[in-house]
This record gives sequence, structure tokens and C-alpha cells, in this order.
Amino acid sequence: MTSTSTTTTDHDEIRRWVEEHDGQPASVTGTEGSEEAGVLRIDFPGGAAEDQLEHISWEDWFAKFEQEGLAFLYQEEKADGSDSTFFKLVSR
Repeated sequence: MTSTSTTTTDHDEIRRWVEEHDGQPASVTGTEGSEEAGVLRIDFPGGAAEDQLEHISWEDWFAKFEQEGLAFLYQEEKADGSDSTFFKLVSR
């Protein structure tokens, strides 16, 4: 079995996938501007947390997502069929 990934810019689809995996919209602390979110991340429980993350609203997250012209690439399940929280923000 192979893993498949999906790329989308649909806000509802992104939010659904993130929330189904108990994730929250976040940005990297210290990278934000005065009026905008910083480097975007999704914070999952038990995640690697290599960056200091600050939870932000979906509204702010999607505003930055659109401003940066990003798309959301995500994996529904791993090659072995188990659930996956793999995602990547990519340019459109």
C-alpha cells in the first residue's frame, strides 16, 4: 500500500483535517510582524515542537496563508494504513 497526499487551498478542508487530528493553528514565536502572523505551523499534541509555537486564530492563520500564496499538502494515512499527521505548506 502506498501513502497518498492531497494538496488544497480550501480553508474548510484544511481546518477539517487539522481538527480531526487535534491540531491547532499556530505561528513560530518571534517571526510575526506587528499586524500579521509569523511563520505558519500546525501544533499537534505530542508534536516535535522544534519551534516555540504560539496558537493563533484560524482567521489570522488563513490571512497569512493567503497573503503568502500557500497551499496545504497533507497525507490522510501512512503507507501502512495508519492515520497520518504529515503536512507541508507549499507555494501555489
